[in-house]
Amino acid sequence: MNARLNYFASPTAGKALKHFMAAGKALKDSPLPAATQELVALRVSQINGCAACIDMHTKEAAAAGENPVRLNLVAAWREATVFTEAERAALELAEEGTRVADAATGVSDEVWASAAKHYDEEQLMALVFLVSFMNAANRLNIITQQPAGDYEPGQFH
Repeated sequence: MNARLNYFASPTAGKALKHFMAAGKALKDSPLPAATQELVALRVSQINGCAACIDMHTKEAAAAGENPVRLNLVAAWREATVFTEAERAALELAEEGTRVADAATGVSDEVWASAAKHYDEEQLMALVFLVSFMNAANRLNIITQQPAGDYEPGQFH
């Protein structure tokens, strides 16, 4: 499968991606735990059906030492016992923040309160930006049909 567009061959995309990737780096460097970041990125990508991002975040998490059982259970996190309460709160916020059209109300007060119980304001800010960032990245990849499967950990660092 070939992508509809090659982002790396376009001067316009190159300029935009420079800033977009800088935002991603700022999020990586945030106080939100790295494991939580990868789980959230993976869950948002699963919901949106972004194969390229699922490939990337599964491999990045595994390379960082994430347990394969946890990675395999992200899609069914509600029934899984392998996630902390904080991770569960982040995953729930990620789901509601991604499915805004489905929920009509966006992120509920209950879900926000649960996340706020586990994360300080700076971590919550990073979590909100991460969910938004991943939704944008997913859309960039889905619209242009970016292929998945060949990603190598650290490829875009």
